[in-house]
Order: sequence, then C-alpha cells, then structure tokens
Amino acid sequence: MPTGRESYGNGVPIVVMGVTPHQGERESRLQGKVEQVIRCNRSREVRRMRTAETILNIIRTRGQRGLPVEDVYRLLYNPDLYLRAYGKLNSNAGAMTPGATPETVDGMSLEKINTIIEALRYERYRWIPARRTYIPKKNGKSRPLGMPSWSDKLLQEVIRSILEAYYEPQFSEHSHGFRPKRGCHTALLEITQKGRATKWFIEGDISACFDRIDHTILLKILQEKIHDNRFIRLIKGLLDAGYLENWKYNSTYSGVPQGAVVSPILSNLVLDKLDKYVEHKLIPAYTRGLRRSVYPPYRTLTLAASKARKAGNLEEARKLSQQAQSIPSRDPNDPNFRRLWYTRYADDFLLGVVGSKSEAVEIKQKIATFLRDELKLELSEEKTLVTHARDEAAKFLGYEIHILHANDKHDQRGQRCINGSVGLRIPRSVINSHCTKYMRSGKAIHLAQRLSDDAYSIVSQYQAEYRGIAQYYRMAYNLHMLSKLKWVMELSLVKTLANKFKTTCQKIYKRYRATIETKDGTYKVLQVKVERDGKPPLITHFGGVCLQWNKWVKIDDNQTNYIWNGRSEVVQRLLANKCEICGATDNIEVHHIRKLADIKQKGRKERPEWMLKMSARKRKTLVVCRQCHEKIQYGRYDGDTLKT
Repeated sequence: MPTGRESYGNGVPIVVMGVTPHQGERESRLQGKVEQVIRCNRSREVRRMRTAETILNIIRTRGQRGLPVEDVYRLLYNPDLYLRAYGKLNSNAGAMTPGATPETVDGMSLEKINTIIEALRYERYRWIPARRTYIPKKNGKSRPLGMPSWSDKLLQEVIRSILEAYYEPQFSEHSHGFRPKRGCHTALLEITQKGRATKWFIEGDISACFDRIDHTILLKILQEKIHDNRFIRLIKGLLDAGYLENWKYNSTYSGVPQGAVVSPILSNLVLDKLDKYVEHKLIPAYTRGLRRSVYPPYRTLTLAASKARKAGNLEEARKLSQQAQSIPSRDPNDPNFRRLWYTRYADDFLLGVVGSKSEAVEIKQKIATFLRDELKLELSEEKTLVTHARDEAAKFLGYEIHILHANDKHDQRGQRCINGSVGLRIPRSVINSHCTKYMRSGKAIHLAQRLSDDAYSIVSQYQAEYRGIAQYYRMAYNLHMLSKLKWVMELSLVKTLANKFKTTCQKIYKRYRATIETKDGTYKVLQVKVERDGKPPLITHFGGVCLQWNKWVKIDDNQTNYIWNGRSEVVQRLLANKCEICGATDNIEVHHIRKLADIKQKGRKERPEWMLKMSARKRKTLVVCRQCHEKIQYGRYDGDTLKT
C-alpha cells in the first residue's frame, strides 16, 4: 500500500496517505458540504449584522429600479429593524394603550425582540385580534378604531418600513396621503400649480374604502413584486386576524385593520392602481393641443382698437380695449384643446377638466367602472360631484377650491393676471364650527374644564389650538377671516382666566396685556410669564399669528426625512444593557409612564430614586432590570402602586 502522495495527469491526487480513491472523493464531498455550511452561516451572520438603514437603502434601490424582491421574510430576523421601530413608536400616545392583551410598551426589552424573531423564524408567530372601539365623526356617525397589542405594533412597524422603502419610489406623484414628506399642503400646492383655467371639478370619494379593500386583490398586488410566499402568508394572517368588540371575536373578510400601523401603506398599494389608471389611461385620452386658439371676437376688438388708435381716435380705441378686456383672449370652448389633472389624498381625490361637462361626467363614470371592476370598490354617489369651477366651489381637504375671475385686476404690463387661477378659501362653516366650541347662545363663554389648570397651561392650550387652525389654512386667500375666531377665542380665554382668579375681564387684560415683536410685525397679545429660580422664565402668549395671505409662504409641516438615520436616546440606553438604578446587567427592560406629571405627585415630601432620575432627565422612560421594574410596578419603592 502506498504511503505517500501520488498524482495523475493534472495533479489530482488518487492516493493520499493510504486513502483509496473512493474514500478521497467522499472526503472531498464532505469537505465541500462543510465549506458550504460555513459560507451559509457566514452570510446569515452578515445579514443579521446589517443595520436597518443599510437594509432599507438596498430595498429602496430595487424599488427605484422596478426590480422584484425576494427573501423579504428573512429581513424580519434583523434585530436592528425592531430597535428602529421601537425608537419611532415608543413616544406615541397609543403606545401605553393595551389591546386585547395587557401588553404595552412598558417592559420593552431585547428579549422581547428575540422572542418575536424566534417565533417568526419557525413561522409560529400569530397575530392577536385587535381590540375595537369607536370614535365619533363630524357627521354624527362613528369610525371603528382597532388597538393591536404592542408586539403586533412593533412587527407591523418593521413591515411598514420595508414596504415603504420598496414601494415609495414607485408610487404616483399625484398621491399625497400617508407618505413621507407629503401631506395636505403638498396636495393643495399641486392643485394651485396644475389647475389653472379648469372648467369642471370632479370631487371623488370612495365609499367605505378602508373597510372594503379586497384581500385577494391586495395580496395579488403584493405578489407582483414580492416573491416570498412566507411574507405573503404573514400579511394574509394579519388581514384575517379579526377583532374583538365587547370581548366578542369577529372575523374580517375585507378591508385593512383600522388603526394598524401598516394599514396606510397597504391601502396606498391598492389605490395606487387607481393613480396609474388615471395617469396612463385617462390623462392621455383627455389631453390634446398645445394652446388654445385666439378667440375671434377678442381679435376683432383688438384689431379695431389698434386701427382707431392709429387713426388718432383715442377715445374709441379706449372703449374698444375695455370691451376686449371683458371677454376671454383665448377661445374657452376650443374643441382642439383639452386638459385633465388629478390629485389624491387617501381615499379622497380631485380631478380638474378643461373641457365640457359631458366629458367630466364621462370621466367620472370611467373611474367608477374601474373601481368596481378592477378593485371591487364603490364610488360614493352622494359625495362624488361634478362642480363648475368658476361659479361653484369644490370641497377638498377642508378648503373650498374654485377658479378666480376678475377682469379689473391687471399686472404691471396691463394684462389680466387673476383670471383662471386657482383660489383656495376657508369655508364659512369651518370658521363658525370652530367658534361654536367657545360660545354658547351666541356669546363667548369660559371653559369650565380648564379652570383646574394654571394660567400658563390655559394660555398655551388656547394658543396651540388657534395657531394650528391658522397654520393649516395658511394657503387660503381669505385667511384674514380667522380674525373672528381669534376674537372669540381671546374673549373665551379672558373669561376663563377671570373665572379662575375670581376677578373681572378688564383686570385680566390689564394684568396680561403685552406687546411682542415677530418677523411679521408687532402684535398685542395676552402673555403669561412664570419666573423660575436659577432658570430662564417660562413665557407663553395668545395671539401674534400673522393673518395676511401669502401664496408663496413656505409651510413647515415638520415632516421627517425618508429614512431615519441614527438611534433614539431610549434605544441607545437599552443597548447599554445596564440598569439605571442598581447597575445590574441581566434582564434589562424599559419602564414607561404616560406623562411626567404622574410622578410629580403633590404633597409628597420624599420621592424614590427612580422618580428623581426620571424627573432630572425629563424622560418618560427608565431602563431598569426586571427586579427593579417589579419593585416599581408593585409599589415597593414608594408604598403605592404607580398606575402606568
């Protein structure tokens, strides 16, 4: 038997240290399998260590290129995506609201993330039915609202971030609802830019859109680009999870979960089909011509005025020019010129037609047919109206939208500059409805529910409500009409303060009247100043909001960037894996409270250490070990159970 290495031809060994050729082949195959397993484990480790931003940027790139994605389900194994989701959700008001189970954001830990990932890895994760409640609507009806458990919220936020990163670059530019860096004001801005010379408005509203979205259609849309059956099954399980109403289980056969984190992106996926239909079918079909032809009567008058002017008959030329200025310069009924534009926010959309009313009605019917046949949705006949753009006003996103017309408004060149422009105005009903909140029997009254607050809080709340309304209607040319609301709210504020301090309104004005300087000018306001030892005083005021219309004003909606980079403070503290009370490093959790006022209990002489730490940091979170968390929850630090 040979004892050394022998080779044949190209150097492939046939005998290695006494091993037969068959044994050598088996060992080579075994070694290849071992190397394959090592490479597979290494790739899994690389995927696990990738940051959330890296993953989302990769998915976004594929979305921009229109390429399908695979193995999306495996992305749910990455803990960094859950930490990112936790950093975004933990400060929400509903994070402390329980669903069908008592679980809330309180007690959040890395262990909980690992539990979710482990259940997903073996496809054992089950969605919990949401607890349903109802909130009132303006028309007297109620809107259902589902409250899922915390674990479901966390996983839904991870799914939402993945879907948003992939589909956001593919969504239509005419869609503005539930999208980053977009909102009501961007939709209204698009209308003012594209709606010039519109003849007819089509106000569209889909009847019970979010409740009637067909699950089969939604899953089919997802399957077009996401080639991952496990991920599709996970979404299907979410849609079929059902809800609890009065602790009775109800199945869901259609619609997206109301109140769920992932519902807006799912609804946008379905309604994007409507956007594409309007963009690729209707707009090309109802768009023709480069420019309207000159209106013959206008041409006749201008030529006659020119001849009279050359002949020296200036008075006749002036009269002819005035007549020409009272009629359109371009043919408003030019059959060779048509335009159609479209804007959508959630399930409400608005179309503008430069054409005849029959064409507007025809477009409305085509949209209704498409929704019924392709998406199994119904257009609301009650709310879907065809409105004359100049004589009437369409209602969209709380504004009244119409086409302006004023022959006496001229620019520096002497040309009419307003005709055909889109005008946005505040409906009188909106102003009256807001005034009603602070009035009774036609007079401003004090608000008894605010008497328990201090003067600083009362003035701050009135100012926040007034500024919010003024900021939303900043694009309306009749913004000055909010002065009526300001007067009613100011009188209600003064009466509330007078009732609180048992004095007269005149003395309240004398005590709090002040003058402030802003970038828009000087204003008289009601100002409250709270002095603090060793700290700058707290100052708030009511008023000082500019009500002068400026169509070029930049409205700051405080919208976040597309992909959030960096970790929030609470996530960094959680990853430090250290109890902020005792210093332990095992079983670390996050203790959450609803508001800091819960730990500022009046009449308490000494507060426990955990309260002092939260008050000093001005944070509603405290990273603690499980033992300290149990002591806090069961009142072993202060003798009283803290209700969170």
